[in-house]
Formats: sequence, C-alpha cells, structure tokens
Amino acid sequence: MQLRRSRKTTRVEMLPLMDVVFLLLVFFIYSMMFMVVQRGLAVSLPASSTAVSENKAVIALTVTDDGGIYVDKEQVHLEQLTETLNMRIAYHSEENTVDGETGVQIFADENVRYNDLYQVLDAVKLSKIRKISLQARQK
Repeated sequence: MQLRRSRKTTRVEMLPLMDVVFLLLVFFIYSMMFMVVQRGLAVSLPASSTAVSENKAVIALTVTDDGGIYVDKEQVHLEQLTETLNMRIAYHSEENTVDGETGVQIFADENVRYNDLYQVLDAVKLSKIRKISLQARQK
C-alpha cells in the first residue's frame, strides 16, 4: 500500500516583494534629495533666467543685506575675510577641490549694496581662490 504524499511547492509571492522594493526605492530617492548640502545662509537671492545650481564649490560665502559676511555660517569681518579664506583653502584637501583648485559660492542677498559686494569680491580675489560662483535663484 502506497501512501500518496501531497507535494507542496514553495511559491514566492511577488506582490509583497514588489511593495518592499518600491518602499526601498522611495526611501533612497528621498534620502538622496536631502543629502544636498547647502552651507550658505538663507538669504533672498536675486532672480536670473539663466541660473543653474552649482554644487562643486567647497566654500560657501554669504553676504546679508545688513552687510554681514559669513564663511560657511561663521561670521567674519571684511578685514579678516582674505585670511579666513586662505585658512579654509589650506584646510581643504585636494580631494575636495574642483579641478585641483578650491572654489567659492557667493550667496548675496538681492538688497546688498553694490559697494559691499564689490569689497567682498575684492577680498576673495586677494586670497588664492580663482573659481568664484555668484548664486541666484531661477525666475
């Protein structure tokens, strides 16, 4: 007498697997969106129809409408700006630079006086920085 064994086959349910994969995909997409580092302070940037997001520079320099100058969210006086930038250049290694040179992003409020911005640009040029990027928001 032979007993019949019921042979059960294992099945992989695809719907729960697809749900898990979809949730992981959404998680990684959102986490990548929040990984963009914005080191400048929140200022009202001027609008430009040709503005493009630049994420290659290493040093963020912010000029507020009241004349405050911040290097990576640390307040600096205009007289000390060149020295501070030179110290930041020495601190950053070759791996963190763009094409072997350290760059700077300048976030200037749209209400900054031209003279104040020009003095900041002059201090930046006195340092060893040659890659300068003025930031703007898109129209």
